[in-house]
Amino acid sequence: MNNALPFEGLGEGRALVAVSFTGQELRLPLGANLAAALLGAGITTFRHTPVSGAPRGPFCMMGACFDCLVEVDGISRQACMMEVSEGLILNMPPVGER
Repeated sequence: MNNALPFEGLGEGRALVAVSFTGQELRLPLGANLAAALLGAGITTFRHTPVSGAPRGPFCMMGACFDCLVEVDGISRQACMMEVSEGLILNMPPVGER
């Protein structure tokens, strides 16, 4: 895994908690920005576009573009607007959801 991302130092001094992303268990820094933490863990595809199925990941990191959507408890949410918390279960939104 290439971890040459600008988010490598994100978790320094923070407790790591268990999070699941599409069935893959990850240890992410508690309270960190979720999109940044997933990028730091090497996850770059958060969803696929409805028309072409192209992969999408965080782009603006401020809630304007919706490219970082993840599904949390059946609801599509912007990962860049969330914090990491213990036990998050994340999935890719079904293709076709914005």
